Amino acid sequence: MPDADSTPDEEVYASPEELGGPTSSYTPVAYDNLDQAPDTDDHPDEGRGGPLQVLDLPKVPKLKHVVGPSAIMLGASLGSGETLFWPSLVARYGWALYWIFLAGVLVQFVVNTEIQRWTLATGESVFRAMERVHPAIPLAFLFGGFASLGWPGWAASAAKVGAAGLSLGTYRILDVAVPGWRILGIALMVLIWLTYQVTPLMYNVVERFQLLLVLLSMLAALALFALIGSPAALSGLPASLTAPSTHPPPTAIAVLLGAIAYAGAGGYLNLSQSLWIREKGYGMGRYQGRIKNPFAGDDPETVHEDGFSFPPESPNLERWRGWWRVTQLEHLLTFVVGLILVTTAMVTVALTQVPGTDLGGVDLWLVGIAPAVGPAATALIYVTLFLALFTTEYAIIESFVRNSSDVIYELYGRDAGWRLPRLFWGLLTVFCGWGILILALPFEVENPFNLLVIGAALSGLIMWPYIVVIQLINARRLPAHTGPGWGRAVAMWFAAGFFGYFSVLLTGTFAADRLGLAVFDVSTVVLGSAPGGYLLWLAYGLIQTYVVARVVATKTDARGGDKTPADGRGPFP
Repeated sequence: MPDADSTPDEEVYASPEELGGPTSSYTPVAYDNLDQAPDTDDHPDEGRGGPLQVLDLPKVPKLKHVVGPSAIMLGASLGSGETLFWPSLVARYGWALYWIFLAGVLVQFVVNTEIQRWTLATGESVFRAMERVHPAIPLAFLFGGFASLGWPGWAASAAKVGAAGLSLGTYRILDVAVPGWRILGIALMVLIWLTYQVTPLMYNVVERFQLLLVLLSMLAALALFALIGSPAALSGLPASLTAPSTHPPPTAIAVLLGAIAYAGAGGYLNLSQSLWIREKGYGMGRYQGRIKNPFAGDDPETVHEDGFSFPPESPNLERWRGWWRVTQLEHLLTFVVGLILVTTAMVTVALTQVPGTDLGGVDLWLVGIAPAVGPAATALIYVTLFLALFTTEYAIIESFVRNSSDVIYELYGRDAGWRLPRLFWGLLTVFCGWGILILALPFEVENPFNLLVIGAALSGLIMWPYIVVIQLINARRLPAHTGPGWGRAVAMWFAAGFFGYFSVLLTGTFAADRLGLAVFDVSTVVLGSAPGGYLLWLAYGLIQTYVVARVVATKTDARGGDKTPADGRGPFP
């Protein structure tokens, strides 16, 4: 017998008729007629900006109707850590490094779903949440995002792979000799721009195109493993994780931090999870408008400056539990499982074919492996690399443009009377044009992988501060029934410590080895660092201690963890 006070399933879960197709969802509301959230424990201080509006949480869809955001994130990952960084690291130093990849994936699962939490509960983007703390925070991440993603490295790498596979030579255009890979790279940037013009709702085409590219990339990687991988090497993986290995030297710390950041999408890209689930219609994001093509003729949808909050009562609490469950399952089954599957296949191939190699990036595959295998495997290597790199470049453009347009709009554009769709379209055009310009300029980069390493390391560096900011926002500014529980709080402390530790190593090593400032040299075990290195470790420890203390204080005060309604909790709490 069900509990007399329980909520019927039809009040919690959406029916097939209500769901429609597995596309993004939007429900317009009479925003000005809604009540403002009261300043109570159930609706704590949101910080800068206006109050949230009270509205019931939408019904929960089935898992298949929310698949999409994590597939785009997976696409952003395939051409970076999974194809370029981790295969070369494990091939050179052994399986014992692979536990760092696994830890990185699990850490990013926690971080990404915590990035989703604010949007799921309020409909606002994570950048709007940061702006409520201070406007300088999202602006700093915008500059950090451009520094790490502004060079079209993946488009250039994909073009070089494609040009080599197609045997493209050099062509004369207006009496100027132009390498074929540059022409192909420019064509790929134009293709990405054109895909946004074929539908009124730009997110939908991105999701569908990325789902196709991700599926093809995964199939190609698994086919490559079946063709030239060694099942025997894979079967020895559990034992080799605890076996001795050659550890990377301090000079390789930038590659290692980049690989950790790219055990997933990494850096600025991860923050897109907030905007993608809003576009898809997760939780309170259902009431926020989506970005449409401003030249498609459809009426725009309003993205409200201030979001929503639901009263902590039935059926809202049961719906929150359902939303939290389906959101995490979508990310777990799409992002985490997909990453581990593809990376394990590619790492095994590299370890089987070129153990101990010092080659990295694309050279690992085209110089180290391709000449030693048959024609079919060589062709498959070219296809796999091209798909992975192009999928990543597509996701990078989408992520950077969507993140940056949201930051600029909320900080400046809204008050200036700009329209978000026009800003998005304009920034998309400028960013693609910037990539075309870089590809067209007649300069040669001797080793493009070095530029990708720099971008990856910068991505890793910006992850520590935004993990710190996000855990403080979610713990202190969300009500108890939607905020993180103790398990999540501890997991985020570990995530911040994980990326903070490697950020200190990179900062100290760079200062000592590249800038000649030996006073900032750091030791991996802290003891033995130079005086400046000790200061870096001290700053790291003080920040971690501050965050832990603030979260603990919040969770043990009047609106702390013991008031969290049981019905608001879900799996992976």
